[in-house]
Amino acid sequence: MLEKFYPNLQAHRVHDIDLDFLIKNNIKGLILDIDNTLVPDHVEEADENTIAWINKVKKMGFKVCIVSNASEKRVVKFNNKLKVDIIHRASKPNSKSFLKAMEIMNTKASETAVIGDQIFTDIYGGNKVNMFTILVSPIDKREYFFVRLKRIPEKFVLAKMKNKRQT
Repeated sequence: MLEKFYPNLQAHRVHDIDLDFLIKNNIKGLILDIDNTLVPDHVEEADENTIAWINKVKKMGFKVCIVSNASEKRVVKFNNKLKVDIIHRASKPNSKSFLKAMEIMNTKASETAVIGDQIFTDIYGGNKVNMFTILVSPIDKREYFFVRLKRIPEKFVLAKMKNKRQT
């Protein structure tokens, strides 16, 4: 039952993801969260590390779409230097935004990876439509109250996943 929240892969940061592994597994499109995945919540614009990583990903041939629950103003401002496709107010884990991102990138679910820091929005949403899901560690411990509340059951789910994979 909890398997729907389990990521296919975990990485400390987006920069640690083995992009060659994704290519070998026919991943062509990346759906990315912003807050605490690419930058801390309080950072308004993409930093140099994020810009460099996105440029590397694009040069390797990946299509990129940011899918965020944040406001249009937040997502557009963050995307100014990145120039990738965006979906704001995505209502993750609702499947609609993930399906729209695939349509924009012209990819199938089997060719698309979702990268995010929350299992109840990013990972669950990607798993619902059979995408490859990658959980990264949150960048910053300073989070909104409701996100901090979600981290409590998240720890339980991740512990169950770890125990199951060890057996």
